[in-house]
Amino acid sequence: MPAQPSSPLTDLARAYGVATDYWDWKGNHVVVSDETIAAVLAALDIDTSTPDAVAKALADKQIEPWRRPLPRVVVLREGWTPWVPVHVSEGTEIAAELELEDGGRRPVPRVEHWIEPREIDGVRVAELTVELPGDLPLGYHRLVVRAGEGAHTAPVIVTPQRLELGESISKDRAWGLTTQLYAVRSARSWGIGDAADLAELGTWAARQGADFVLVNPVHAAEPIPTMEPSPYLPTSRRFVNPMYIRVEEVAEMGYLSAAEHQLIEWHSDDARRLNGLPQLDRDGSWQSKRAALRMLFRAEHTHRRTREFEEFCAREGQALVDFATWCAIAVDRGLPWQEWPPELRMPHSEAVTAERERLADEVEFQCWLQWIVQTQLADADQEMRAAGMRIGTIHDLAVGVHPDGADAWALGDVLAQGISVGAPPDDYNQLGQDWSQPPWRPDRLADSGYAPFRDMIRSLLRMAGGLRVDHIIGLFRLWWLPAGQSPTTGTYVRYDHEALIGILALEAQRAGAVIIGEDLGTVEDWVRSYLTERGILGTSILWFEREGDRPKPPETYRALCLASVTTHDLPPTAGYLQGEHIAVRHELGLLTRPLEEEIAEDDAQRESMLHALRERGLLKQTSTVEEQVDALHRFLTWSPSRLLGVSINDLVGDVRTINQPGTDEEYPNWRLPLADGDHQPLLLDDVMVSRRAKRLIRAVNQRDTR
Repeated sequence: MPAQPSSPLTDLARAYGVATDYWDWKGNHVVVSDETIAAVLAALDIDTSTPDAVAKALADKQIEPWRRPLPRVVVLREGWTPWVPVHVSEGTEIAAELELEDGGRRPVPRVEHWIEPREIDGVRVAELTVELPGDLPLGYHRLVVRAGEGAHTAPVIVTPQRLELGESISKDRAWGLTTQLYAVRSARSWGIGDAADLAELGTWAARQGADFVLVNPVHAAEPIPTMEPSPYLPTSRRFVNPMYIRVEEVAEMGYLSAAEHQLIEWHSDDARRLNGLPQLDRDGSWQSKRAALRMLFRAEHTHRRTREFEEFCAREGQALVDFATWCAIAVDRGLPWQEWPPELRMPHSEAVTAERERLADEVEFQCWLQWIVQTQLADADQEMRAAGMRIGTIHDLAVGVHPDGADAWALGDVLAQGISVGAPPDDYNQLGQDWSQPPWRPDRLADSGYAPFRDMIRSLLRMAGGLRVDHIIGLFRLWWLPAGQSPTTGTYVRYDHEALIGILALEAQRAGAVIIGEDLGTVEDWVRSYLTERGILGTSILWFEREGDRPKPPETYRALCLASVTTHDLPPTAGYLQGEHIAVRHELGLLTRPLEEEIAEDDAQRESMLHALRERGLLKQTSTVEEQVDALHRFLTWSPSRLLGVSINDLVGDVRTINQPGTDEEYPNWRLPLADGDHQPLLLDDVMVSRRAKRLIRAVNQRDTR
C-alpha cells in the first residue's frame, strides 16, 4: 500500500478536489501516493516541489475568493435565492443588477451580512453580499456590480430544478434500437452507415413500434488518414464526422453536369465495394466521399442555399472557424499538430490567422461539410419523428477527446496537460483503463462560464430528441492518470456537478430532449439519487443487475432509466450467452484470474439468469440461444424502466464484441460491420426482412401478460 501523503499535501489536494484516498471495486481502502497527487496538482499549475511551495499554495487557495471581486460563475436552480459575495476595497459602495439573457435588467439588492475585512496583498478588502431574486427565468444571465468607478461581472446560469420527461414517455414506456451507425450499411451506403441509413432504419423501426434509435457518438474524427476508429476518441465533440454524409442527398447534386454525375458514380461504385469487406474501411470510404463532396462544394449554389450556409456559420461562430482551420492545416501539413511549427500550435496566433487566409478555400470547405452533415442528421431525426417516433435520434456524448485532435488544439487552455482520463480496475476491466484523453480543468471550465460545455451540448441536441452521456460520473469526478502511469496509480478529481448537470438539464429542457446518463461501474451511492432528483435517466444492463448471486427481479429496476440486455462493451446477447466475453479476454491476456475460475463464475451467473427465466415461465427447460435472447428481452419488459433499448446486433444474432476495453490494435474495436451469427456481413436491407428480427420485436412489443 502506498505511503500516507503528508498532511499539508493532503489538505492542498482536497482543497482542489483531488482525492487522497478511495475505495476500490473489491472494497479495499486505497491511499493515493504523494507522487500521483503532486503530478495531478502540477496539471492544475500548483507547485508542490518543496514544503514551502505546498504551504504557499495552500495559503493562496484559502484566500483566492478574496482576490476575486465576484465568483467565477454563479449556477443556481430556478427558485433559489443565493447570496453572492462581492469583494471590494474597504469603504467602497456597490450597486448590483442582472442583465438578463433576453435583454432585460433586474436590480439585485444588498444583504446585511457582516464579514470582518481582511488584508489581501496589502489592501484592506471587505466582503459585501447581494442576493439574487428567486423568480429569475431559466437561462444565461450576467451579474454586474458597479464598485466606485469600476464594474465587475460574473455569469449567472439559472437551471431547471428537474428535467421532466415528455407527457407521452412519462405515461407509457418507450422502446428503441441501439446501434453503431457506421456499422449499419445499406446497399446505397458508401462502405459506412450514414445519415440516410439512420433515417431509413428509424422510419422502419417506427413502423415496428419503436420510439428512438440510440447511436454511437458521431463526433468529428481526423480529416486525413488514418481515421481513429473509436467514436469515443474523437478529434472534437462539438463537431461531427462528415463521413456520415449521404452524398446523393446533397442538394447541389441537381446542378452537376452529366460528366460530373458520372464521376460521382465512379466514386460511389468504388466505395460500395467496401460493403462486402469483413472489416470497415473508414479511410477508403472517406477518400471517395471527400472527392465527390469536393465537386459538390464547387458546384453552383442557389441564393437560398448560400443564405442557409451563411446563417449556419454565423450561429456556430469562432468555434467553427477554429475547427475548420485546424482541419485545413491538418490536410495541408499532416498530423499530429504538436509537430507543426510552434507558431501554429496556438490557435489565435498571427501565424494561424495567416495560415487560415492562405488555406481559405479548404477552411470554407470544412465549414460547408459541417453544415451538410449536421443538416442531414437533423433531417434524419425529423423524419423519424414524422414516422411516429416520440423521441427520434438519441445521440451519444463521449467522455473526452483525442489528445492530438482539434479540441485539444483549440481548447487547450481549458484542458489539463500531462494527464489522461481513465478508470480504475473493476470486475470487467481488471487492469483498469487509460482512455488517452485530456480532461477538462475544473477551474478553467468555470472561468469560461462553462461555455465550451454548453455549446457542445447545444450542438448535439439540435440533431436529436435525446442525449446519452457516456460515463456521466465524469461530470462528478474523473479518474486522472499522470502521463506514463498505470491506470492503477491514478486518482479522482472532482467537478462542480451542480453546474454541469444543471447546464445539461437546461439545454435539454430547451430542446425538449431526454438525457440518459451511463452510470455503470464504480459509482458513489448518492450520485444515482442525485441524477434521479434532476430528472436524468440512468442505465441498467441486465447482466449487471444482481442481488448477491441472483439476478434482480425486473420489477425492482429503476423507473427512471434506460434498461437493456447488453451494451457495446459486452458481446451481443447471443455471444454473451456462449461465453464470447470470456474467450476474447482470455485470448488477449486481460484476465487476472485463472480461466477455469472465470468460466465457472460466468457459467453460474448465466445459469442463474436462465433459471430465473424458467421460473417466470419465459423459457422451457431446453431452449435455443435465439429463444434465450427473446426471453431475456421479454424479461426486461416487466421492468418499470421508462426506456428499453434493443441492440440491432441482437436482432440478427451477431455474436462479436463491438469493443473490447483494455485493447487497442489487439482486437478490431469499432471496425466490425453488422453481421449474423456466422460473422457474415449484413446490410440494413437484410435486417428489415429478417424473421429473427421480427420475432424479437414481437417479444418487446408484447404487453405485460404475466
